[in-house]
Formats: sequence, structure tokens, C-alpha cells
Amino acid sequence: MNEIYAKTIITRSKNDYWFGTDYNMNIYKGCSHGCIYCDSRSECYGVDQFDRVRVKLDALTIIEKELKKKQKKGVIATGAMSDPYNPFENEYKITREALKLIKTYGFGIAIATKSDLVTRDLDILEEINKTNPVIVKVTITCGSDELSEKIEPNVATTSQRLKAINSLRERGIYTGVLMMPILPFIQDNERNISDIVSLAKSVDANFIYPSFGVTLRGIQRVHFYNKLDEIFSGVKDKYITEYGDQYSCKSKSSKELWKLFSELCDEGNIKYRMRDIIKGYKGRDKNGESRQLSIFD
Repeated sequence: MNEIYAKTIITRSKNDYWFGTDYNMNIYKGCSHGCIYCDSRSECYGVDQFDRVRVKLDALTIIEKELKKKQKKGVIATGAMSDPYNPFENEYKITREALKLIKTYGFGIAIATKSDLVTRDLDILEEINKTNPVIVKVTITCGSDELSEKIEPNVATTSQRLKAINSLRERGIYTGVLMMPILPFIQDNERNISDIVSLAKSVDANFIYPSFGVTLRGIQRVHFYNKLDEIFSGVKDKYITEYGDQYSCKSKSSKELWKLFSELCDEGNIKYRMRDIIKGYKGRDKNGESRQLSIFD
């Protein structure tokens, strides 16, 4: 795996509405998951050779230096542009060491991943969770392994990710599902949504946060369409007819799916609104008791 130069790794979050995080941290650049829909492939993000994972040179030294300088404690998000649990992490353990630093310097952590490798670091997440907020968001877009293996070919299957959620929940980590994107003409049907909610409930997921559609632009659109031609015959033409050059490709069934989804979540006592999810992980400890943390007030 190649190393690349970086001046900084932990940056201020531009959108604290997104799970209430204060900082962003990307240790790796690029992603080897091969998901056909990934918006991070778009040229606006400036990630050349997106499918090749690279690590930032002296990442842990930079992270510790930046944590020491932060006057405001807060929750650090990781996983937005590159999964912190890519296959190389199994050997290099850079994410694991970064979590140790986050614990040492008194920050919270918000992890987004498609890998069951996150369970390896349960011991550290438990330690952070004793004093600071922890949330793990596991992306699940398919109710079946067969479909997930087609559109997310190089990651843990849906069933493996569900097992990871179950393991995290058993150890008191606030964990749920990022149900996004839900691809029009492929995943946007009642069966898929019902299956995901049912499976999430079966592993005691705290929340599911959905998006019924996908975003397309530039080289990412070209890549997506090429993959559709390979895997789902005729679906590309449906996208072109329905959406043209639109960036936001919202499912035609989004209203009906939202109604079904919200009703199922209400029945299953699963949170799905952002404000409730943020309150859930920042305002409660692992036993469900109120957490008093003045640094996050």
C-alpha cells in the first residue's frame, strides 16, 4: 500500500447536522470496496485512482498533534470518503491506533463503515463509550446477500454486517444502519425495505437512517452506468429516461416507501429521524441512563 503526504487529517465538520459530529477524520484515501454507486468517486472530491487505497504518511503523528491542539472537545467522524476498515486495516491497524488516541485525548467517535472488521476494536470503543459519545453506522442497502454482492462486491455481505451490528449492540455500543443509497429500479421496493427493517430489528439496531435514491454526476455517473450495463440489463435506459442529467435521482416510490419505512420503524421502536438519533447516542450511556457530559452541552 502506498503512502501519500497530508498536512492535516482532522478537520472541522462543515455540517454538524449530520449525526451531530464536530470533526472529520480520513486516514486513508481511496476505497477498494467497489460499490457501483459511490459518490466519492466524483471528480469534485479530487481523489485520483479512487479504487486504490493509500494511507496518509505519518497519520498517527499528525492525529495526535492535532488532538492535542483542539481546545474544543467533540465527536470525530470517520468513514465519509474512505472506509476506515478497508482490507489493509486488518494488517496495519492505523484506525485502531487512532481510536486509542481519541480515547486518550477525550473525544467521541462516529464511525461509518461497510466492514465487519469494526468489531475487532470493540475493546477500545467500549472504553471511549464510558465517558464520551460513540456511534457506529453500518451501511446496509440490500436485504439479501445476493443483491449486496452485486452492487457492493468487495465488502462484507449484508448478513456479515448484521452480525457486526449485533456484536456491537451486545457490548453496549450505539449502532444502527445507514440505509443509503436505495437505488431506483433495483432496491426501491417494499420487499427490500421491509427486509432491511426486519433484519435491523432482529439484531437490536438502535436506528436506521434512509435515503430513497442516489446521486449521480460526472465520472461517477459514467462508472455507475457502465456497471448497470454489466449487471442489470436495461436499467441504465430507465435512468436516462427518468432522470436525464439530474444530480439527485430520487425514487419515484419515495413517498410510499417512506410511509412503509417509518411505520415499520415505529412498530419496531427503531429511531429514524436525525434529531432522535443524535439525542440517542449523545444523551445516553450504554445502559440507557442519562449521560452528563458538559463538553457536549
